[in-house]
Amino acid sequence: MKRKLLEVLLLLGLLSAVLCGCGGGSADKTPEGGPDSGSSEPAAQPAADHPNEITVGIAQDLDESLDPHKAVAAGTKEVMFNVFEGLMKPTPEGDLIPAVAEKYEISDDQLTYTFTIRDGIKFHNGDPVTAEDVGESLARCKNGGDGIFEVEAFSNIQHMETADSRSISITLGEPDSEFLSYLTAAVLPAGYDGQDTAPVGTGPFKFVSRAAQDNIVLERFDDYWGEKAYLDKVTYKIIENADSILMSLQSGAVDLFAHLTSTQVAQLGDEFNIEEGTMNLVQAMYLNNAVAPFDDVRVRQALCYAIDRQQILDLAFDGYGSLIGSSMYPAFGKYFDDSLTNYYTYDVEKAKALLADAGYPDGFAMTITVPSNYQPHLDTAQVIVEQLKQVGITAEILPVTWESWLNDTYMGRQFQATVVGVDASTMTARALLERFTSTAGNNFINYNNAEYDAIFQAAIAAADDAAQTAAYKQAEANLTENAANVYIQDLADLVAIRKGLTGVRFYPIYVLDLSGIRYTD
Repeated sequence: MKRKLLEVLLLLGLLSAVLCGCGGGSADKTPEGGPDSGSSEPAAQPAADHPNEITVGIAQDLDESLDPHKAVAAGTKEVMFNVFEGLMKPTPEGDLIPAVAEKYEISDDQLTYTFTIRDGIKFHNGDPVTAEDVGESLARCKNGGDGIFEVEAFSNIQHMETADSRSISITLGEPDSEFLSYLTAAVLPAGYDGQDTAPVGTGPFKFVSRAAQDNIVLERFDDYWGEKAYLDKVTYKIIENADSILMSLQSGAVDLFAHLTSTQVAQLGDEFNIEEGTMNLVQAMYLNNAVAPFDDVRVRQALCYAIDRQQILDLAFDGYGSLIGSSMYPAFGKYFDDSLTNYYTYDVEKAKALLADAGYPDGFAMTITVPSNYQPHLDTAQVIVEQLKQVGITAEILPVTWESWLNDTYMGRQFQATVVGVDASTMTARALLERFTSTAGNNFINYNNAEYDAIFQAAIAAADDAAQTAAYKQAEANLTENAANVYIQDLADLVAIRKGLTGVRFYPIYVLDLSGIRYTD
């Protein structure tokens, strides 16, 4: 795709923009089935000509801390999905099933949730999981502090009670139809203080080692409560350079790589099968609403009209991807409002008129910060730069390291615009929309809209599902109408898996489940 994109831009006389991009990896389905809590079958045995392990390539290092309650990057959550579990866990079909919990009951008034801990379930260190562990883990997420991100939904917890070592009751202040989805938060051993560097969970794989900027090693957890992982060992190899990704796959050094571009896939040859799903990300050009000129809604709307999103998909992604119009992606089904997808149509003259009305008849200069290890976002930014020239805006791509993007752009909010993808940490609309409330700690675009805050509060307080769904759609419409960001697409997820391996599972959230990967020979 890079070559094709370059050829098209050359024809348009736009070579300078292509040269702005720098190397990097990918952004951040054929389901094989979900976990089976009743299975005790042994893992598949390796064939004689290869060990029962694989190497998985990833485009960025994980967060400095591996504590799941401190995770910032979607890539960290993607990997550690294999190590940690909550009372509940998602399936590839989008359902929630008990994990650390064996079963649960909900009171008639929808306020009290009583969970029975799975009999015999163990942490990776061999300790049994108890109700005390669950209670402390939930309290940790509720209270935050010391780098731990608060789960806002847990502020609704009024009381927790452990009747015995296997039973915990959670009482809410008011009903919350989405509460179960937040109970995917990792259950950790109470009193253990080594999660930053030696994480301990209950998942199908256990952590073995980490070499910063190089690799993360996991091994199968043989005492796992459910269906055992097939592989004995998985090594995640960090490969941030786009050319190195292809070389590592073609040389045999890497067996599986997700989130590839169509160009990378086309160059792989016959040694790999390609599985196609969606990334379940909201890719957009995110705008810092607190800095000029992006604090003016007319400027933001002008940008929306000035960018041809279908051309981005055609030039940079060979037509792969699904257009979106707000902070919701199609996998969320009932919450996805397709009517917003074409709220802004490509219209150069309307964009120019809005810019003139805002006091920028001749346009302005801006920078687009992009993490350099995410090739799809770089490719998107390159096309955007050329399109903005048509309305007098001179945009420059500022490629930065992933660490710099996290620290300066995301946490520090020091940017004008950035092209990235934002994920949902849980299978809830709330997870995607809460970040744009004015007081949210992860509101990195500094969106501040009183009407939006009120709509969101109405959504989470809604007494029934229909009212809540309607309110969430109202919130999406508010983001679109006020052009909080320039929404582009949910990217296609192209996964290369070496022939002789199978078992890729796609989920409606941004994770990579390795428990089903196995050798077929």
